[in-house]
Amino acid sequence: MADALVSTLLEKLATMAYEYVEDEVKLVLNVKKEVEEFAGNLKAIQAVLEDAEQRQMKEANVHHWLDNLKEISYQMVDVLDEWNTDILRQQIEKQEREGATHLAPQKKVCFSIFARCFGLGRVGKVISRHEIAHKIKDLNGELAEIYKQRQMYNFQLTEKAIQKQQTSSFVDISEIFGREKEKDSLIRKLVSDTSKEGRGLLIIPIVGMGGMGKTTLAQLAYNDAKVKAHFQKRIWVCVSEPFDEIKIAKAISGDASSSSNELDHVLEYMSRSIEGVKFLLVLDDVWTEDGKKWNQLKFSLMQNGAKGSRILVTTRKQNVANMMKATSHVINLVELSEENCLSIFNHMVFSYREVGESEVFEDISREIVKKCKGLPLVAKTLGSMMRNKSTRSEWVEVLNSKIWDWEEVEQEVFQPLFLSYYDLDRRNKCCLLYCAIFPKDYEFNRDELINLWMILRNTLTLVQ
Repeated sequence: MADALVSTLLEKLATMAYEYVEDEVKLVLNVKKEVEEFAGNLKAIQAVLEDAEQRQMKEANVHHWLDNLKEISYQMVDVLDEWNTDILRQQIEKQEREGATHLAPQKKVCFSIFARCFGLGRVGKVISRHEIAHKIKDLNGELAEIYKQRQMYNFQLTEKAIQKQQTSSFVDISEIFGREKEKDSLIRKLVSDTSKEGRGLLIIPIVGMGGMGKTTLAQLAYNDAKVKAHFQKRIWVCVSEPFDEIKIAKAISGDASSSSNELDHVLEYMSRSIEGVKFLLVLDDVWTEDGKKWNQLKFSLMQNGAKGSRILVTTRKQNVANMMKATSHVINLVELSEENCLSIFNHMVFSYREVGESEVFEDISREIVKKCKGLPLVAKTLGSMMRNKSTRSEWVEVLNSKIWDWEEVEQEVFQPLFLSYYDLDRRNKCCLLYCAIFPKDYEFNRDELINLWMILRNTLTLVQ
């Protein structure tokens, strides 16, 4: 929430008009300098906000620091609104005066000037501007203190807050449960030669939220015997962010050690490596919606690969599938059944324990698995946590605990999910965080929530 508010405020500061309409009235108390200092401190604070927002859940002092920052930001938004309102009023008054000059007699103009110079209206406007300037000066001082305090918490810069894990094509099939239908459907798409797209380069996106098993499904298909026999060449590339065309092209060609960073040279080498070859290319964890970046790779792949080549893409974002123009072949992953989650959980816990031990904890296992909500990553993580717990009292303690506060869950489950949150624009972040006003297990109406979100988004737009 703080990041969204700060971003909005910085945009407002960047478009701020510094001089008033009337030439004789310039800036009061060097406001321009104060605003520039405020914006500079705010930008420095913005760089560490992601780390701060993650840590506020466990550190009360960080939460208090963020609250102070938000309060100052809200106040500055109000002051800037006063500033813009004053400028707008002056513009209207000037237009009215200029219109009156052409219509009114000369004597009335002289009287009007006299009244403006010495009347109460004039004094009122000057006081208003002084008040605005003083408010900005005071808020700048308060923000400077917030800026100094950030050093106490040793915040990490935004780009280091969450590291995206690299993936590979290797998979332990013994740990996979469910997804049989999705796997069969995907393999049929990969080995079928009925594509009518171009020269037969079929793009198949697997779309689903974090922790749903997109990469696992791609790994299962990539290592299937039919798939191995069908393609002359198989290539696995972990894309993530940023989408680096040169790095991806080098990975496809197997020329990662090349010193050349000229895109044309790298694409030419990649094209030669797949020329006339029926290939399967897996692009795992794609985030970019930039069609220009994607098309430069796509055209080279289409023009050189043999008919029947396939590109398998895993992504959390439907917009990626839309950008790739591959919506007719999308595989949307939904939650696993509770039974499949239970199988994953039991495998992680009891694989190396005595036969029949799972039956002793069967009732508690099912209750814990309900907390997985159909996410295989959560079932796997919770199962790993329970491996070393051998007594019923330990299991009951976990079941009754705030399981999401456990460090293992935070690292393995929440951090991957946070990636989707940080990828949202600031308005959508605010909409998501707005759900925090509802109490736990509250059942809200879908249309009601959408209407509330619309009001919130409109409010954020007006703030700009």
